[in-house]
Amino acid sequence: MAAAVYAGAGRLNVLAVAVIAFLAAMAGDNIGYAIGRYGGHRLIDRYGRYILLTPVRVARTEEFFTRHGGKIVTVARFVEGLRQVNGIIAGLAEMPWRRFLAFNALGAALWVGAWVTIGDLAGQHLDTLYPAIQRYELYLLAAATVLIAALTTRHLLRRRANKA
Repeated sequence: MAAAVYAGAGRLNVLAVAVIAFLAAMAGDNIGYAIGRYGGHRLIDRYGRYILLTPVRVARTEEFFTRHGGKIVTVARFVEGLRQVNGIIAGLAEMPWRRFLAFNALGAALWVGAWVTIGDLAGQHLDTLYPAIQRYELYLLAAATVLIAALTTRHLLRRRANKA
């Protein structure tokens, strides 16, 4: 994203930024896929309990991924947290690599295209954006803090209600 802003400001080539970001996104997820496919179950069996991955949770996740894998791989790029484990889960669920590659390329292209476009536009309008960001940054920080606190409270209340 920062490179796209620099490209918009005229300091980098926007096409080079997009190509490098796409290749890096593809490489990262394919490494995750290989980890999940060739060592994922052994790692989960050995260390899963430390990160609350029980066999039941893993089985449910694999079943869900088997039914909706292509959609998940494509959309996961836009969901923080899922983006990082997307390839690993696809490998664990033994999604065929070519299918994973196709949906991963689609998701990476959409994600890179969106963020490079937004970053490029932001870079072209830095003179307008920067003063507005400085003017409203405390309000945005306060709003983000309230939102995070509300979501955390809701999550804790739901967890408590589910236990009861």
